[in-house]
Amino acid sequence: MNYRHAFHAGNHADVLKHLVLTRVLEHLCLKPAPFRAIDTHAGLGFYDLAGDEAGRTGEWADGWGRLDDPFPGAVEELLAPYRAAVAAVRARYGATIYPGSPALIRESLRPGDQGVFVELHPEDAAVLRERYNQDARTKVLHLDGWTALNAQIPPPERRGLVLIDPPYEVGGEIERLGTLLGKAVAKWPTGVFLAWYPIKDIRAVDRMVEALGQSLARPALRLDLMVDPPDDPTRLSGSGLIVVNPPWRLADEAGLFLPALAERLARADYGAFRCDAIGAEA
Repeated sequence: MNYRHAFHAGNHADVLKHLVLTRVLEHLCLKPAPFRAIDTHAGLGFYDLAGDEAGRTGEWADGWGRLDDPFPGAVEELLAPYRAAVAAVRARYGATIYPGSPALIRESLRPGDQGVFVELHPEDAAVLRERYNQDARTKVLHLDGWTALNAQIPPPERRGLVLIDPPYEVGGEIERLGTLLGKAVAKWPTGVFLAWYPIKDIRAVDRMVEALGQSLARPALRLDLMVDPPDDPTRLSGSGLIVVNPPWRLADEAGLFLPALAERLARADYGAFRCDAIGAEA
């Protein structure tokens, strides 16, 4: 797939991923006990939407760029932490900046919480280290994300989340996601896991989710957002997240924000979504 993220920052996939991430972080912050947030494929931390890479594709215009107008009522309330985090990052780094997941995580960390940002690409890891190693609450690791997924859990806090967001540059990554996610949940059964996947070949995603759901001993959600019909396996028609051990209100929240996003971000008059329970309580 070749998903160097600077070219895709702020697109429809980021909107889904980052909205769900901020919702989960919001729920984690409801309890005073510290938590750890581990980002296995962290990228650069934040991106300039006015920069060369984002300017070449313009993908953000059909993602974050379509969220300028507020949503009705409860949906806008659910987006509020996401919008606030973006605003805080922009206040620090500039009005055209869009945060990646490390920046969003950092905005939610309280004293005692920890963020661990893992990146394999050496140049990106160096940038990430420069941006985040000055904060005592965050640590950057130059490491393969799949290796880190196993090595970093369970964390000392025994409470927190893992975001798995691989670049999908080689074949078989969808199947690999399901297999390694299942092993990670078995190692840390109480952790919250957010595993992102692109939707190009919908059948490959369906097979992965079905196999994972049959083996998963913990409750989970499948959250998909489609902005194009899934009839062209060469096109990124949408994306999704598997959320293991979702906060108890997340399914209800997704039932509100997913249809709103599907309508707002639809291309060529096609928008769709799904919010399915899988795993132990499906």
